[in-house]
Amino acid sequence: MTVWKASTALFGAVTLAVMTGGGASAAPAAPGGWQESGTSYINSLTGSQGLASRADGSLLHRGLGSIPLDLRVKGWGHIGDPDVADGHTFDAYQGGDTAQSKMYAVTTPGGQRYLYEHKLDAGEKLNNSFAAVSPDNQWLVSGEWGEQNRLQVFPAPLLNSSTPPTGGALPQAGQISLDKPVRDVQGCDFVSDSRLVCASNDASKELWPEDRPVLQVDLARPLDGKPVTGRVTSLFAAPQRSLCSGTFETEGIDYDSVRRTLRVEVVPPAPCLVTTAVHAYRPTTV
Repeated sequence: MTVWKASTALFGAVTLAVMTGGGASAAPAAPGGWQESGTSYINSLTGSQGLASRADGSLLHRGLGSIPLDLRVKGWGHIGDPDVADGHTFDAYQGGDTAQSKMYAVTTPGGQRYLYEHKLDAGEKLNNSFAAVSPDNQWLVSGEWGEQNRLQVFPAPLLNSSTPPTGGALPQAGQISLDKPVRDVQGCDFVSDSRLVCASNDASKELWPEDRPVLQVDLARPLDGKPVTGRVTSLFAAPQRSLCSGTFETEGIDYDSVRRTLRVEVVPPAPCLVTTAVHAYRPTTV
């Protein structure tokens, strides 16, 4: 949920400083079966809000500078962590503090964009932090801000035949009820049809022992549009390494199932926040 405020004039100098002096000399082993394998950097203006891997292995990045002008004019001022499924790009959009709906934009491989708007249900927060499409391309998982005991589930716009073919209304399906609360989840992605990994920006250590934990959610069964339970465990703390001191922010997360690579984004404190760190992990077990 970062608001990008730093001057782009600082970008080159800070990028060089961060890349040459901000990383650890050796990649530590992480609990939960993941080994850190490297760190790359992306311009925060176009990459600090999230990322998704394409079929060819390239990465799609999103930042506040990624919001098209026509959508910004309509009041969609925040873009979340995206996903790519069957060549389609899924973006999660959020309006202002008085918004009564949230929106998902789906861009086809041919470049056509369709908008799916969900009017908030009773008790639903307006936040739209991320979009994560199930491996069968039928369900879209999303999340709200603050402390939550659930993840939201929608039919995957365009790919699920129950949704309008050219955009329209998007009702909720059966949600994921979590056995333990989570807080400030910035992004999730599927590792398998019944497991997600999620990036939390919770630094309180009240719910989990790690500062800004990467969480794992194991579903009782693959999503089918009906309510399902999810068991939450903490895998490891997102790295907080920078020449700048202050408050970090965990952002997007992605799992490339073909190349078996997990990536987690972390925005460093000002003035280093002009460059977002993308930490990569490989599984330590088959």
